[in-house]
Amino acid sequence: MEVGDVMLVNKERLAALRGEIGEDGFEELLQLFLRESEEVVARLSAQKEGRLSDADMHFLKGSALTLGFDDLADLCRRSEAGAAVAPGDLQQLWLRSRDALAVA
Repeated sequence: MEVGDVMLVNKERLAALRGEIGEDGFEELLQLFLRESEEVVARLSAQKEGRLSDADMHFLKGSALTLGFDDLADLCRRSEAGAAVAPGDLQQLWLRSRDALAVA
């Protein structure tokens, strides 16, 4: 779903992934991603200050790329490269991406 110049969910990537692993595999992967990424985002969002964990951001980036959460992956990539990312901004983008997935 695109909002202005924002690509929350890459529909082409979702379709390709469904084609590669089938609908059952896709649903299983999606539920796993949502469960695990929600835990990571909650942990990172609870941080008050300091740099976000590179390991957590790397995990989120890889998972987001797999499922076509392009903007979330880009935010994680920028954080890994040293950019300051506010925990609240990460959480909001994750929530918006998750919600956009429901209509993708």
